[in-house]
Amino acid sequence: MEHRHVGRTGLRVSRIGLGTMTWSRDTDEHEAAEQLRELVAAGGTLVDTSASYAEGGAEELLGSLIGTVVARDELVLCTKAGVRRTSTGPVVDASRGGLLASLDASLARLGTDHVDLFLVQSPDPRTPLEETASALRQAVVSGRARYVGVSNHAGWQVALLAGLLDDVRDRVGLAAVEMEYSLLQRGIEREVVPAARAVGAGVLAWSPLGRGVLTGKYRRTVPADSRAASPHLAGFVQPYLTAHASAVVDAVVMAAGGLQRQPLEVALAWLARRERVASAIVGARTAAQLRGALTSLDLELPDEIVQALDDVSAPVVGYPERF
Repeated sequence: MEHRHVGRTGLRVSRIGLGTMTWSRDTDEHEAAEQLRELVAAGGTLVDTSASYAEGGAEELLGSLIGTVVARDELVLCTKAGVRRTSTGPVVDASRGGLLASLDASLARLGTDHVDLFLVQSPDPRTPLEETASALRQAVVSGRARYVGVSNHAGWQVALLAGLLDDVRDRVGLAAVEMEYSLLQRGIEREVVPAARAVGAGVLAWSPLGRGVLTGKYRRTVPADSRAASPHLAGFVQPYLTAHASAVVDAVVMAAGGLQRQPLEVALAWLARRERVASAIVGARTAAQLRGALTSLDLELPDEIVQALDDVSAPVVGYPERF
């Protein structure tokens, strides 16, 4: 599998990464172990998790498999902090204390002394970005994280944080932005991608299959075993069960038919060509689903198909991005 540098850093990640959002909830230890084996056998390295996934359960499951199913040095571990569960529901907390305490707990669950990439999962309007940046710097300086970045942040926040981390004394820097990016969600092309380009950060794309919709499985009905039929994930999929999304999916299915490939392969191959994308993080529920994604690695889309997909999925861009 191709490995790519994350932005201008020395960190290299596999073109396809493994997401763990469903681990310990919809994906049990046997399926999780098989997914790890499939990823590494294909040459993959990146495994993405979060302290908030299954309230730490995903990290615990991943930690139980490191050293038994796969060696720690075969993986690039990425975890996220900044969303914690309380008695009244999830709370965003990107404070210095919140981020560093979450990182320490993540390391304990993962059974390692460091992660390769540590991300702030969500913007916190109550915490100054200067404080968030200081926590990220401390994570690197203390050795608990090798690189840092953000997830789900706006372009101006990416740029400001990068400036706050740009210090000639330690060169911590902002390595990565992890954002939802697919043929069904190209919003980051307006400001986040230009910001990442300007500061030298790489893009990690979560939900590269449009929350599963780009597989084509929702074209006629909602399968009983799908995320859209799951009581805790139905709302996650629902925004892409629209007429606009259907038009994009139809174009992907048509392209896949002409190439004699699967729709998800076309969707992933399209994303692999996008600017600054270092890895597409596939949140497979089963090992079979991950194997399907891995088959996309040898697919090079003809330019005319790329252009057609660009046209049908083009995001709305206006003032001030286009003036």
